[in-house]
Amino acid sequence: MWKHLMLFASGVLAMLLGSCATDGYPGAYGSPNMGGPLPEVRAAEIASEPTGNFYYGRRYFVKKTRFWGYLRKPRQSADTAKLVIFNESKKRNPDRLPETGPPGERYGFDQNYEYKIYGYYTGDKVYEVNSNQILPEFMLTGYELVDRNRGWLFSPRDHYNPQYINLRPAL
Repeated sequence: MWKHLMLFASGVLAMLLGSCATDGYPGAYGSPNMGGPLPEVRAAEIASEPTGNFYYGRRYFVKKTRFWGYLRKPRQSADTAKLVIFNESKKRNPDRLPETGPPGERYGFDQNYEYKIYGYYTGDKVYEVNSNQILPEFMLTGYELVDRNRGWLFSPRDHYNPQYINLRPAL
């Protein structure tokens, strides 16, 4: 009987460990520190950013949600960023791909990429049913990739989990 119980327990453990796989999303279940510079260095980088008629956008992918990520104005910290839903009637978002497919070639592949985002807030609010949030709508008109490996978003203690929203600005 003990032998069967041990086999059962080892099978359950294997299933649990297997469920912790990253599923192809960078940083998933990684160390609490997502990498990146010290806060003082990040603040200096932001203070010297080019300005213009655009926003800095950080892709934030959480499975089954339809928001795109966080937008902030140039030279403003991530703590001022807003989680947005893109209106794609003028331009499709950078990772508009199928939700299934090989890693790197599916919706959400660009988790934590930083972009220059062009467009404007429409003034409308959109209900995102899977996260139960009402978010600002942003009319996307263009984008440019800035960095594929920017590191932490709000704090060096950030920990990304693609299953639920756990990264939010400090209020």
